[in-house]
Amino acid sequence: MSSYVLSCCSTADLKKAHFEERDIHYICFHYSLDGKEYADDLGKSIAFPDFYRMMAEGAETSTSQVNISEYLDYFSALLADGKDILHLALSSGISGSVNSARNAAAIAAERYPDRKIYVVDSLAASSGFGLFMDKLADLRDEGKSIEEVRDWAEENKNNLHHWFFSTDLTFFVKGGRISKAAGWFGGLLSICPLLNVNDKGQLVPRSKIRGKKQVIHAIYDRMVEHAAKGTSYDGKCYMSHSACYEDARAVADLVEANFPHLKGKVEINDIGTTIGSHTGPGTVALFFWGDTRSA
Repeated sequence: MSSYVLSCCSTADLKKAHFEERDIHYICFHYSLDGKEYADDLGKSIAFPDFYRMMAEGAETSTSQVNISEYLDYFSALLADGKDILHLALSSGISGSVNSARNAAAIAAERYPDRKIYVVDSLAASSGFGLFMDKLADLRDEGKSIEEVRDWAEENKNNLHHWFFSTDLTFFVKGGRISKAAGWFGGLLSICPLLNVNDKGQLVPRSKIRGKKQVIHAIYDRMVEHAAKGTSYDGKCYMSHSACYEDARAVADLVEANFPHLKGKVEINDIGTTIGSHTGPGTVALFFWGDTRSA
């Protein structure tokens, strides 16, 4: 067993069994639904279908990141058990949680001077974050040291691609990412925005595509364009979705049919309650390793 632990946030949007099988530790974000607070605990408190149904019915949602005190308690328990820690935080482009993690790590390092603790800004989110952690688990299991895995993460994080589309603009309007007028016209014309995460870990709109069938092909085309080795890509591919599994499955079918060297099948997860509080239902995300992300 390794002398260090790999750690991340629940916003890596993997299944609980996956975290356990890969021996990846995680700390939960928080969200509120109609004023009641919950832990973002991988769908345990509220099942994902129920969460997105309530959002669609008008429930108010908000999120809160892990605070310094929570991180300190979490880190301290692992360090007290004699483990070093490599923690990856949700992208600084969408959350300030990495700052809380770093502040807590500095305090924990003073309390446990014989232990090592490193915090890395993942520049990743949802199951792209999960795909990142899965790769780091591979490196750990190959016998790489905590410093070697940390350095690999820093050097390669911008080669992890995140592409998203949404078939429901309601929560883009609600969150202020598009105007009410643009949302109305977009809905009328069946516009599906295609977005990705840039080199600063920020979610950036890239195209406005008319129709679900067209945007499904467009997101697949981005993988053809950017994946390492093109359609000879031989890494893993993850996806996540918010209450629109059939749309995610349609993208996965295209990928599996046209990337013959893919490592395993496309893994499809639910977008968790933290990320989903902002996307709402109707979002599909695709994640893979490829060329260096741009601004």
